[in-house]
This record gives sequence, structure tokens and C-alpha cells, in this order.
Amino acid sequence: MKKKKNYTSTDKAAYFFLLPAAVIYLSVIVAPVCYSFFISLFKWNGIGEKQFVGLSNYINLFKGDKIFHTAIINNLIWIVLTIFVTMTIALLFAVILSKQFRGRTFFRGFFYFPCVIAPIAVAIIWRWIYNPNIGFINEFFKALGINFTQGWISDPNVSLYAVFAAALWQAIGQPMILFLAGLQAISPDVLEAATIDGANGIEQFFLIKVPLLKDTFVIVIATLIVAAMKVYDVVQGLTGGGPNNATQMLSTYMYSQVFQYNNVGYGTAVACIMVLMMMIVIIPYVSFTAKED
Repeated sequence: MKKKKNYTSTDKAAYFFLLPAAVIYLSVIVAPVCYSFFISLFKWNGIGEKQFVGLSNYINLFKGDKIFHTAIINNLIWIVLTIFVTMTIALLFAVILSKQFRGRTFFRGFFYFPCVIAPIAVAIIWRWIYNPNIGFINEFFKALGINFTQGWISDPNVSLYAVFAAALWQAIGQPMILFLAGLQAISPDVLEAATIDGANGIEQFFLIKVPLLKDTFVIVIATLIVAAMKVYDVVQGLTGGGPNNATQMLSTYMYSQVFQYNNVGYGTAVACIMVLMMMIVIIPYVSFTAKED
């Protein structure tokens, strides 16, 4: 027979203090998500009457919408590039900046600075850098005597990677700071003991620092995946999803459907799929790492 749990005054006070946060969470996150899924079941232009179509919006997305398929592939490519390129460079910078050398505070701020710039401003800066006529990159090649001109964001074959490079410049700062904090939390005694045992710098990094940075990796990978799934500003500012949908993302496609073509139900279905994809990736990943702990 189960014992009835007795709630103390402390337990009741804890629930009372959790109530405001729960109300905000339900009203700001849960309720809009549920309402968005509700809207995605209708054909609606945002003004007139809603026409219930059930799961037709989702079926049309997966069955015959080639632009949607391109957007999903681009988002997956962006996630892979973010995890392997952004995280690797951020970790490398964090390792270098964790060393003792003159001017390291300046360089920490220097590499973190792009992170605080508005993404649309980043897009404007890199649009000038990628300009095929007077842009910095093509002019740099000319200065070196190399006859090379590339339409970086107008060529469908390279535009996605050019946009990613612009986003990479801004995205390194946040994971770099997180890795730097994790490295500084490692006890010097552990590294000193490894040095006494004969471990060199590379061995210390892979056998000591990386395992001790496990919690940091969980946070960094989770935040990078979420950011990669909802990337919008830089893409919209540089290419708007073009050329020929080569840089189309789920977020830009959702925006175009809702605000340009007034397909509110269809665009909201894209948004719901974005949320579902993030949940499919993030929840099992965080749960798995939590069980290991």
C-alpha cells in the first residue's frame, strides 16, 4: 500500500515560487506552439475565414514541395558545418586564449566582438565583402595579381557556403567563451599531475581536457544545433534564400510563405516541422548525456 506523501510548508512555498515561471512558460512557449499547430491544420491567408484541411499542409510539404526539400537539406548541411567547423574553431581559439600571454584579454574581446553585432549588420558587411566588382575578396585577389572573380552569393554552387562563412565570423564568439570558461574550471593540479606523469600537450588535451569538458560540449552542441535550425537574419540579409533557392532555409521559406504569399497555414506548418526537428535532435541528445552522468 502506497504511503500518502505529506507536503511540508517548504514544499508548498517552493511550488508557490515556481508558479510565476510556470505561468510565463505556459503562456509564452507552450500556448503559442499549440496554437501554431492548430493554425497549421487550416488553409488561411491571415485575414479571412480559416478552411480546415487537416494534415494536407504537411502532406503537400513532404510530397511535392521541392523548395521545402531543398530547405531541409540546406538546414542539415548548416547543422553539420556548424558542429564540425564552428565548434572546432571555437574550441581551438579557446585553447589558445586560455594560455598565459601578453594581450590575451584584447584578443578575447576581439574574437568575441562579432557576436554582439546585429546579424542583419553582419549581412550588410559581408554583402560588401562579397561584392563581385568592388568587394574585398575579389579586390584582394587582384592585388595579388590573380585574375579571379567570383560571384560569391550569386553562384548557386558556392552561395550556401559563402553565407555560412559570414555567419561563422559571428558565431564563433559564444561557444568560444563557453569553452574558455570550461577550460579555466579545470584544476591546475590535474594538469600538473599529468605533466609529471609525462603527458605532453596533445595527450593532456585529448585525455584530460576534452573529457572534463563534457558538460560544456553538451551545452555548446545543443545551442549550436538550435541556432543552426533557426538561422534567418544572415541568410535573409545576404541572399533572401536565393539564388534559385540555393540558400533557402526552413526559416526563410516559412517567412516567405507567411508574409509574402499570405499562406499562413502552410508557413506555420513549416514552423511546426522546425520545432519538431529540433526536439527530435536535442531531447534524445540531452537525455542520453544526462543518463551517462
